[in-house]
Amino acid sequence: MKMNYFVVGTNDMNASCKFYDAVFEQSGVTRVTPSDRMTYWLGEDFAFAAAIPFDEQPATNGNGTMVGFSVGSIEEVKRLHQLVIDLGGRCEGEPNQRGPRFSAYVRDLDGNKLCFSN
Repeated sequence: MKMNYFVVGTNDMNASCKFYDAVFEQSGVTRVTPSDRMTYWLGEDFAFAAAIPFDEQPATNGNGTMVGFSVGSIEEVKRLHQLVIDLGGRCEGEPNQRGPRFSAYVRDLDGNKLCFSN
């Protein structure tokens, strides 16, 4: 079994698209927008989406909910961590060695928690 996709909620699709376009800019994924309420970034064995909640209630993030991205190198972990901060996100854990992986933790514009690791 492997993960199919991951979706984070957003209250501002335009801001979310600008944010994640920048995050995924060097990853080779393609943005697909099948509707006004959902945008996907797709690649081989990769599907990530930002969505305005179907029930039209405000998007919220879950405490303890997180999506992790394996980005391939320590340099890329550091680059993406700084990029997210520059885009208006916030730090949840500076780039550092944690157990067997080098990783960094951030929150996006809607407060969704992301992890970048090598």
